[in-house]
Amino acid sequence: MGSLPHVVEDCMGFLQLYSDGTVFRSNDIQFKVSAIEDNSITFKDCLFNKRFNLSLRLYKPPRATNPLPVLLFLHGGGFCFGSRTWPHIHNCCTRLASGLQALVVSPDYRLAPEHRLPAAVDDAVEAVRWLQRQGLSEGGDHWLNGDVDFDRVYVVGDSSGGNIAHHLAVRFGSGSIEMDPVRIRGYVLFAPFFGGEVRTKSEEGPPEHMLNLDLLDRFWRLSMPVGESRDHPFANPLGPGSPNLAKVKLDPILVMVGANELLKDRAAEYATWLKKLGKDIQYVEFDGAQHGFFTHDSYSQFSQEVIQILTRFMLQTST
Repeated sequence: MGSLPHVVEDCMGFLQLYSDGTVFRSNDIQFKVSAIEDNSITFKDCLFNKRFNLSLRLYKPPRATNPLPVLLFLHGGGFCFGSRTWPHIHNCCTRLASGLQALVVSPDYRLAPEHRLPAAVDDAVEAVRWLQRQGLSEGGDHWLNGDVDFDRVYVVGDSSGGNIAHHLAVRFGSGSIEMDPVRIRGYVLFAPFFGGEVRTKSEEGPPEHMLNLDLLDRFWRLSMPVGESRDHPFANPLGPGSPNLAKVKLDPILVMVGANELLKDRAAEYATWLKKLGKDIQYVEFDGAQHGFFTHDSYSQFSQEVIQILTRFMLQTST
């Protein structure tokens, strides 16, 4: 008789991978925040991927004189956690919709280890295709008819969502022609979850309140294709196997990161690298901030500055 299945990876007890490949996920997560009610923002859920039963949530501010720009918000969670329904993600999207006067689209994507990369990236592409279908169809969702400017779309990703945003930027290139009438004007990466085999100085620094190096490594082991290292292109955009972006035209990119983040150095190196390649990239660092400083508390001391920076970025890239 063989031995009984045993836990080989444990993420804080909420996610466990067993030796036989089975996965346990806890539904008993006690969130430290509650969903904030903002009566100026209405929201609803839509199924966007029937094959994998994936839904997205739309957030809409009051009817405006001009058509609303669109933000596609990709949540974080190390590719292993997260949902549009989680209270801090909901609050973040509400804040973005009200602060930027934009229609926010918040899709779920398949999670690891049940669905390893590139599943999450593929699902994000499908969310953009769903948006494209709405722009092409007169019979699309009525929330997107008339009031929405498909020519001003922005992809905003938090942590692992920022990683996905990078891969979308590379895939679509400049102009996102294949997604017409959707025109992606820029990408915003909040502390993108990048990795690599060689440690950075910030990774070797003190752990954060909600994040440590062991957990980051565990997320990579659970989300990467089996047998691949942290230098795989899915993890390390600067790695030896990653595509050379020197000749790839990219839409403008904005990177925002906390100065006290484990991921800070990778975000800074990413921005420096793209700048050297002549890409249109901006890098903003927030003193004293840790991972998730905006997405986990979208009404904090940093929130108004984040909204102002995003507003300027959208104005700079809207034409």
